[in-house]
Amino acid sequence: MLNKFYLFLFFILLSLNLLGQDEAAQKDETPKEIDVIVNLEKIIQLDFVPYTGAGGVKLGNENLASLQIVPAKKQINLIGTKAGETTLNVRDSAGDIRAKYLIKVSGSDQSKVVGQLKDLLNEVEGLEIGIKGDAVYVGGQIVVPSDIGKVVVILDKYPDVLRLVELSPQTQLIIAKKMQDEIQKSGYKDLTVRVVNGSFWIEGVAGTEEKDRPRIVQLVEAYLPDQIQNLARRTDSVQSIKKKPYEILVTYNEKPPPKPTPKLFKLTAQFVELTKGYDRLFAFTWTPFIGSDGGQIAIGKSNSGGVTTSSNGTLAATISHLFPKLNSAKSAGHARVVQSAVLVVTENETGNIKKQTTIPYQIGNTDNAKAGSASSGLNMSIKPNMEQDEKIKLKITIDISSASGDAPPQTLSNFVDTTVVVKSQESAVIGGVVVNKASTDFDKDGDRPTSTDGSALFSFIKSKKYSTSRSQFVIFVTPEIIESASSGASDIERKFRKRSR
Repeated sequence: MLNKFYLFLFFILLSLNLLGQDEAAQKDETPKEIDVIVNLEKIIQLDFVPYTGAGGVKLGNENLASLQIVPAKKQINLIGTKAGETTLNVRDSAGDIRAKYLIKVSGSDQSKVVGQLKDLLNEVEGLEIGIKGDAVYVGGQIVVPSDIGKVVVILDKYPDVLRLVELSPQTQLIIAKKMQDEIQKSGYKDLTVRVVNGSFWIEGVAGTEEKDRPRIVQLVEAYLPDQIQNLARRTDSVQSIKKKPYEILVTYNEKPPPKPTPKLFKLTAQFVELTKGYDRLFAFTWTPFIGSDGGQIAIGKSNSGGVTTSSNGTLAATISHLFPKLNSAKSAGHARVVQSAVLVVTENETGNIKKQTTIPYQIGNTDNAKAGSASSGLNMSIKPNMEQDEKIKLKITIDISSASGDAPPQTLSNFVDTTVVVKSQESAVIGGVVVNKASTDFDKDGDRPTSTDGSALFSFIKSKKYSTSRSQFVIFVTPEIIESASSGASDIERKFRKRSR
């Protein structure tokens, strides 16, 4: 009974095996269709090593295509030579037919277009050219951005070609990095650029939309090749997806920009006062005097009408200045007073600097003494304002006084109030006064000699005195634009540096 069961089970397994072989044989008899274009290569990939001997790979009609067997790669390369249909049977090393194909060779003008495009675009890396259905297509990803222009120009000559070209993702990342660097160099430090689904996204925070958005768009489009921009917007040029090549996703901060740091100016004012004087005297005097300690002679009229004379003591007298006297003299001198002031002030602000010296003096003696003072110094007020071409507008008020060398001293004041425009680091004369004085005296009594112990016999005077004086003062101002208040400190320190031998 057990043997009959095993025999029944064996027949069942044998039937199932024969049924599977029939299904496999029926499956192998259904050929796989392959489209081949005339003059174009078609690669058939196998899952076994084809037999390279006679009858291993057999075309039904060898006039329609030529083939090449590549056993190492398990491939068969077909090249169409003539339009038509034929079969292709492939055997393994055991001689069994492992694959059947129905080869359809197309000989339309599309094959010529594909051949021409391959000749023209063979140097462009990343492109694929072929036929899908009834259309010739050019697809793939362009690696080098400069090749885009070449592809566009060539494909414009073939309007019926389906274009599926796009930029390589790695190349897009390189362009995004360069685009971000240029945007940040232009002052937008908070903006970044990244690639999302083939589109450049510009994100971050900027100033005002009205002012900054046009500038950001300009920078983005400068780094976006024009060919890519046009292709992305035309549905019949690159892709069927309607999308912009970039998106401005920027948040705008409407806060006003910080005020610029006001400019600093170093203002140097110099006051120069110059006085000159010249006197010349020529005098000829002759005035003899009789001394008062000699005798006396009286001459008068008597009562009777006659002349009487009388004398007392000895008739003797001393005569001084008996001989003529010649007096000639010259005198000249000059003095110069220089005062300098340096002031650092910000733009549109008024700066003041003042220096004052008081000289006391006394008039009279004892109970009639009276005290006084003379002052000298400098009081300067300057307000700078920046103009174009580094020109500086200065509103200047300068009051300068000096004390004379007379006794008592007198105060000499000079005042200037003006507005001038001076270029940075150039000097300008903003004011000055010149006073000339000349006088000539003839035969003045001041040249006559005097005597306290006698009387003059006679007086003869011939003199000429010429005096001239000249006084002037000039004010120079030199403005300079500086970076900080410490600029120019070394120049001032050098002036106060102690020198020793």
